[in-house]
Amino acid sequence: MKPAALGPDKKANASKPSKFKTLLAEIKKHRMVYTLLIPGVVWLFLFAYMPMGGLSLAFKDYKANLGIWGSPWVGFENFKYVFRDPNFIDSVWRTLYINIIKLVITFPAPILLALMLNELRMSKMKKAFQTVLTFPHFLSWIIVAGIVINVLSYDGLVNSTLTLLGLPTINFLGSEKSFIPMLLMTDIWKSTGWGAIVYLAAISGIDQDQYESAQIDGATRMQQMFRITLPNILPTVTIMFILSVGGLMSSGFDQIFNLANAATKNVSEVLDVYIYRITFQSSTDFSFSTAVSLFRSLVNMALLLSADRIAKRMGGDGLFR
Repeated sequence: MKPAALGPDKKANASKPSKFKTLLAEIKKHRMVYTLLIPGVVWLFLFAYMPMGGLSLAFKDYKANLGIWGSPWVGFENFKYVFRDPNFIDSVWRTLYINIIKLVITFPAPILLALMLNELRMSKMKKAFQTVLTFPHFLSWIIVAGIVINVLSYDGLVNSTLTLLGLPTINFLGSEKSFIPMLLMTDIWKSTGWGAIVYLAAISGIDQDQYESAQIDGATRMQQMFRITLPNILPTVTIMFILSVGGLMSSGFDQIFNLANAATKNVSEVLDVYIYRITFQSSTDFSFSTAVSLFRSLVNMALLLSADRIAKRMGGDGLFR
């Protein structure tokens, strides 16, 4: 008997290569590129994915002599203790409060700086400003805190000047009211120049024909900024904003830890400082601190996905297609 003839659909499926074969063909075609990716993938697996096994401590009663895998499971007991601690609740709200203020005040600063630098027509002056404003990024927060202490302490530059003028000194470092403004000022000074690089790169990719057409139509520099530059860098602004929202629960431990002191504890103990305190400065409980860290990571992920969804609903570009 002759075999039954294949129908048109079956013939098409038989001739169509499988997705796996297509993938192998693409990898073979671009094998040099994939070879360059191998070190990065290995690093990501070793230092980003393998340590995730340690998150199981959040569900265990950690015993040093038994190790991570030998410690007994306790389920969600650690999380129950976490949410019963009033200091934890206070640190969560304090973290959100500080980071929302930072997001509102410091996020636009690199955008404004990039727009102003872009308007400079003298290339040497532009490079000089960019170099000077980017340099603070490379200073550690320990050095920045040392500068702040030398300037704002009782015997620092500001109070010494006030004393010479016959004015009363001000307790900048020990005042709860001045702590958050100090965080904002130091954060803007340290990170604005570095953050502006991303937006300057986006601006450099704008088609110059748009500016030439606008100049022919008589548009001013300010009109070109708001009608051409800003709309073209809006996708970059959206992505950076989503990433910033995704880090609202991570408040910059280095900055706060180095600028805070005992007098400002009531306004400076954010979630990262709280985790540090319960891990290293009180009775060590790695299970408890891991539960807090896992909670923080889950909230950050929820905020990231929410910001991405909102950006897409508003017609913008998101992180995930």
